[in-house]
Parts: sequence; C-alpha cells; structure tokens
Amino acid sequence: MIDKELFRLLGGNKKYIFMAVAAMVLGLIANIGVTACICWAIFLLANGKETISYLYPALGAVICMTVRYVATRLAGNIKDVLGRNVKKDLRERVYNKIVKLGVRSTDGMSMAGLTQVSMEGVEQLDLYYSSYIPQFFFSMLAPFILFFICLPIDWRVATVLLACVPLIPVSIIAVSKYAKKIFAKYWGKYTSMGDSFLDSVQGLKELKIFKADQRQHEKMNENAEEFRKITMKVLVMQLASTTIMDFVAYGGAGLGIAFAVMSVVNRGLSPVSALFLILVAAEFFLPLRAFGSAFHVAMNGASAGRKIISLLDTPDPVWGEEALTGDEIELCNVTFSYDGTRDVLKNVSMKFADRGMTAIVGESGCGKSTVVNMIIGAYRPKAGFVTVGGKKAEEVTRESYYEHLAVVSYNTYIFNQSVRENFYLADKTVSDDAIWDALEKVNLASFIRENGGLGKVISEDASNISGGQKQRLALAVSLVADKKIYVFDEATSNIDIESEAIIMKNIKALSAKKAVIVISHRLANVVPSDHIYYMEHGELKESGTHESLMAKKGGYEKLYSAQKALEEGYAKEVFA
Repeated sequence: MIDKELFRLLGGNKKYIFMAVAAMVLGLIANIGVTACICWAIFLLANGKETISYLYPALGAVICMTVRYVATRLAGNIKDVLGRNVKKDLRERVYNKIVKLGVRSTDGMSMAGLTQVSMEGVEQLDLYYSSYIPQFFFSMLAPFILFFICLPIDWRVATVLLACVPLIPVSIIAVSKYAKKIFAKYWGKYTSMGDSFLDSVQGLKELKIFKADQRQHEKMNENAEEFRKITMKVLVMQLASTTIMDFVAYGGAGLGIAFAVMSVVNRGLSPVSALFLILVAAEFFLPLRAFGSAFHVAMNGASAGRKIISLLDTPDPVWGEEALTGDEIELCNVTFSYDGTRDVLKNVSMKFADRGMTAIVGESGCGKSTVVNMIIGAYRPKAGFVTVGGKKAEEVTRESYYEHLAVVSYNTYIFNQSVRENFYLADKTVSDDAIWDALEKVNLASFIRENGGLGKVISEDASNISGGQKQRLALAVSLVADKKIYVFDEATSNIDIESEAIIMKNIKALSAKKAVIVISHRLANVVPSDHIYYMEHGELKESGTHESLMAKKGGYEKLYSAQKALEEGYAKEVFA
C-alpha cells in the first residue's frame, strides 16, 4: 500500500503526515460526538423530558460540530503545507541532482521526459503525499477507534462491522497489481507522446522541406490514439475498482444495520443504542472508501515517483577533496562498459601532455567519444583509472577539475542571450575589448559588428546564425575562459570549409601554451598534431606522429589514404 522508497523521499516532511492524521482523527471523534448528541436528544424526546433538557445535547452537538469544522480546516491546511513543501523539496532535489550529474544529467531520459517528470510528475506526487498517505493511516486507525466506541454498546455488531472492513483493502490489493502495470504504461505513453511532439516541433522545418509533415502528423495521431486507449483503460479500471469498493462498503454497513436490528428484537438492545450503531455503521467504511478513491490518484503519482527515484538514484560521479595541481591527463589501462556487459573501451592507456596538441582518431564507434567521457569526468572506468596532474580523477574536487577543463563539441550550447552575456558565462569579469579580441581570432568580429554588436541576442538553438558561426562563437567563448586543458570533440563537424580552417588554426595556436585534445573523424585536421592515437573497436591500435603512423602502413594510414582519395575524387567531380 505504501511505497517505502517514495515514503523515504518525504524526509523531514513526515511530521506533517502525522499532524494531518491527528487532525482527521479529532474530526472523526467530533463527528461521532454529533451522532451521540442526536441520539441523546431522541432518547430525551422518547422519554418525554422537559424542553430545557434538550439544551445539553444541543450544546454538545454545537461544540462537536465546531471541533469538527476546526479539525477539518486544520487537516486541510496541514495537507496543503505538506503538498507545497513536498513539491518544493522534490523540485529542488531533482534540480540539484541534475547539477551534480553534470554531463550525465539526461542519461537514459529525454529532455521532454525529464521536463514532464520534474513538472507534472511532481504535481502528481503532491496528491500522493498530501491525500493518499494521510488517508491511508487514517483509514487504518478509524475502524479500530469506532470498534472500541461501539464495543460496550453491542460487541456483536462492533465485531461484524470491523470484520467487514478488511474486504475493502483486499479489493484494493487485488486491483493494485493490475493498476501498477496500467499506470506504468500510462506514463510511458505520456512521455513518448511528449517526446514525439517536441521532436516534431523542433524538426518542423525539415518535415516541411521533405513534405513529411503529413506522415509525422499521422504518427503523432497514432501516439495520441495509443495514449487515449491507455487512458480509457485507466478509467475503466478506476470505475470497476470504485464499484467493488461501494459494494463492499454498503454491503458491510447493511450487514451491521441488520445485526443491530436483530439485537433490538432478540437481545433487548435499546432502540436508541441501535440507532447510534446504525448511524455509525457507515463511518466504519467511509475512510477506507475515500482511501480507495485516493488510491487511483496515488498510482499515477507513484508511477511518476518511481521515475524521479530512478533519476535521484543515478550514481553521482565520484569526486574527492584534493586540489588539482597539474594538467597532464593519463588513462591507465582503462576498461569501460555502458551496460555492464559489452566493453566499449578495452585496456586503453593514453597520455596527454600539459601542452601540445594530441588527437584521438578512428572510425565511427571505435570509442573516441567514450574516451572523452572518461576525460571530462562523466563516467568512471570499470577497470583502470584516469589521472590528472598525477592524481586520480576521483581524488580531486569537482570544482578544481572543471576550473582546468573546457569542452567544445559539435553541439556546444549557445544560450538565448546576447553575445556579451554568453561570454560572461565563461568569465563574468571579461571586458568588451577581450571579447572583441576573441571574436577577431575566430574571424567573427566583423559579422557581430554589422549585426547589432555585443548586444546581439542569439536566438534559441542559435537559429539566427549559421552552423559555422555558432561553432566559432563557441570557440571564442572557450578562449575567453582561459582554461589549462581544452577538449575539442568533433568541433568542426558539419560546418563549412572556411569555418573549419579558422577553428583548426586557432586550435593549433592554442596548443602552443595549453593542453589540447582533439577528437575528429576527418584525419586531415589532425595532421599537425604532436601525437595521434588511433583506435579500433575500443582498443588502442597505433600511436605516434602523422609521419610515423603513415610510415607504419597500418590502420591509420589506410583510413587517411581512403579519406584523401575520397576528397580528391569529390573535388575532381565538382570542378570537372
């Protein structure tokens, strides 16, 4: 009934659960007091007591109703505080987790799915914590409180009513296994539909160009239809469950009423006492009936909660407490697997000097990007270790590690802010002169001057500048950051030849005084490297300068020659 992992997420907010339950119990006792006062008044009426005698049950009823009103409002306010605190704490924990994970923040979860879980998923959990859990504890306590109240009046009726109560939890448990599967599918379809919608919006231009928008529209309709079907299954399951619980609740109350009437006829129970038992009979089942209704909301929240737990339980990259003192990076017999079964790096050892240009090359899927993940601290090796300045990466502090490291990739993000504000992210004290100097180095200064200057706002996804300009701007921002180690992961991918030449020229110049690591699929870009590592199928096969590797006539030479022949053949076709 209660998911221990989800309950653990409450942290210090657990106290509000017990405060809410206490208020609900107080309201129940006050409600029973109102019923008792009504029965008292009927007893006085039946015995022809004076009018003044009715003042006492009337006064008691007013006091009990006042207590019930206050308790109900108090319970509602406590639940509201609980819900707001839970949402605030969970969103803060999700945000902090994403920050801690850094480059692993969306590992295994799409951006759309992450957004849905952290926003709407937390909203669903609000109902789980503020409605379901308090109602669970209250519905467990209420029947026993009522049982001990009714026991002195007629133990048979009290026992029958209490015995029928567990039938509701039994029906809930019977439904819960099926409900969990349904709600898991519900959230899967929901996030899938969100992913499809976001993907379609982001690629709308391409869909229009290729006249594929109608096909994508049909695909989205299919996703929506699947979501509609799973939603209808959820509603049918909820209706069936509600029907079963109503049958049990009203059937149990009816059985209790029948026993109360039999006690009057066969055992001489006072009619007023029987009336009290009849009026109280429904109270045995109403808390569990309300709990059953909250159960359906809870299952939806629990499904979202498990996704949040999955994110929160993702292992953080391990960091230490030592300060980084050197800039030499070394991979020592590193083996790594993403799924725990297939090794994508196999006993790889590489050295990167504190200055100079080192390249990692190989065909697609050889393990280049995984080496980058090792270098930037996104993952830790399965075997072997990574050292920086002679210290293992997991021994140094995260802050000192990233103070030394900058990464420029083919998809480096440029923020939807002005050019100047993008540079401030790298160095908040950078002057306009230093920004213009960096823009000059990447041959972007003239374009920026002619298009609004440093106040020019870069639109979302840098759609108002070209791909080459975006890459050069990313490089300029990194130059201003003035790091000790620069990693260029396919930084010249999918851009024009002019931009590629400008970026490679700056990379080579930077390597004169910094440690520069270049990952490139185009071997012509790494010819000037001081050292080149060539990989195949997750293994380091060759290493050396371009000249020495060409002389070996190995895999590097074959790949380089094949690429060169393709480029020369393409050039002949174009200019023929």
